[in-house]
Amino acid sequence: MAISPFRGRGFYDVHGEMNRLFDEMFGGLARRTGNRREDETAAWSPALDVLHEEGDVIVRAELPGVKPEDLDITLSRGVLTISGQRKAEEERQDQGYYVRERRYGSFRRSMVLPEGVDESKIHARFKDGVLEVRVEGAAAVQEPKKIQIEAASGEGLVDVQPGDETSGNGNTGS
Repeated sequence: MAISPFRGRGFYDVHGEMNRLFDEMFGGLARRTGNRREDETAAWSPALDVLHEEGDVIVRAELPGVKPEDLDITLSRGVLTISGQRKAEEERQDQGYYVRERRYGSFRRSMVLPEGVDESKIHARFKDGVLEVRVEGAAAVQEPKKIQIEAASGEGLVDVQPGDETSGNGNTGS
């Protein structure tokens, strides 16, 4: 049997390889490889897709083997958190593994949502092992808010535009 850099995946997985290197460098708990007993209890993290569609932000989480009652979705201070647990199957006495890569245990994924999200417009559905959370209106383009600058000499507000020749105190730059 030849040693392959693909680790049995068939294709070179750049994302997976970066995760492995990061975990090795910083002692990460997720996505561990090897045969150590502690790997069996290593944490796992579901894969997420975050996209926009018709002004909404959609978060899709891959959660095979997770039951809807084992999921929790919260929004606190603009942070959407999906957490839950995938429970391990019971091992039988006469059962043995050749390869064991599936992970079990608790997980938590969080993401910051844009400002001004209406909490009442967040909907979630779970079908075929995929959780979809739709945040209505969160992908709408928001123009930056212009902030007025108050002059240090107390002369009032000065509107400074990029490329202006004023220094903000009413004098020209000459």
